[in-house]
Amino acid sequence: MRILSGIQPSGIPHLGNYFGMMRQAVEMQRKGETFLFIADYHSLTTLPDPEQLRKNTLGVALDFLALGLDVEKTVFFRQSEVPQVTELMWILSPYTTVGLLERAHSYKDKLAHGFVPNHGLFSYPVLMAADILLYQANLVPVGKDQKQHLEITRDIALRFNRERGEIFTIPEEYIPESVAVVPGTDGQKMSKSYNNTIPIFAPEKVLRKAVMNIVTDCTPMEEPKDPEKCNVIALYKLVASPEEVEAMKSRYRAGNYGYGHAKQALFERLWEYFAPMRARRAELEQNLDYVRQVLTRGAERASVVAEVTMAKVRQAVGLR
Repeated sequence: MRILSGIQPSGIPHLGNYFGMMRQAVEMQRKGETFLFIADYHSLTTLPDPEQLRKNTLGVALDFLALGLDVEKTVFFRQSEVPQVTELMWILSPYTTVGLLERAHSYKDKLAHGFVPNHGLFSYPVLMAADILLYQANLVPVGKDQKQHLEITRDIALRFNRERGEIFTIPEEYIPESVAVVPGTDGQKMSKSYNNTIPIFAPEKVLRKAVMNIVTDCTPMEEPKDPEKCNVIALYKLVASPEEVEAMKSRYRAGNYGYGHAKQALFERLWEYFAPMRARRAELEQNLDYVRQVLTRGAERASVVAEVTMAKVRQAVGLR
């Protein structure tokens, strides 16, 4: 079984990235042949600063290696180092209807949040389809917000296979029951686009400030509070034991326990939870040549698989 995941290098990874995809990617490498790529082509849809993009890409590589990614088990690479993916995207474009892309929730959501519409944002699902189909992935771990994009990938692959022969593996989604949408500091889904994130590798003062900025209601400290409607509790559940979560809920219901106390407890658990990974990342920062070599070797391995697929695709559409 071949498993494929990708993540954009759009900034410092946050709790939503980690619990929504990154931890899952590390765990999945024990379940099959895993391909994991840093989606730098995808990040171009928001016109990032070139130097910042390069910095972010290296940063994501550092983060995954610090989080426990095994590069012997996982083909880990930079998306743009396997250029066959953009060739495949163009070939898939005529098999993708405009109506299919217009129905994409992610595109509508970006526009609703003030993004200037461009072809990159609109055709994002086609590039995602190329990412998946190029490596003949059987299983694609996705968040609930990306499920529709995988359905678009399946639609494109099925149409291509009907018209040009059985070239592509039809991928299946994998959405673990335990993976929920991680709330940001403002209660919306945590996203760099919404500027509501809590970085996982931030310095102590930066992490504390982000946690203390979590929006809560105005219930006075002495009054009881509803733990089921609090973003602090929702985030605490991610890093605390069930016993610790129940203890905090009891304090909420009893009163005389302020949101400031809860935020401090959340900060302490976050700092402790990521401490071993933070130390590993600091070590890797002293050996960036190794990190770059990992990505280069991964791209070489990915290119071998990509070229096998593209030889079949080119033949099927008449380019060879």
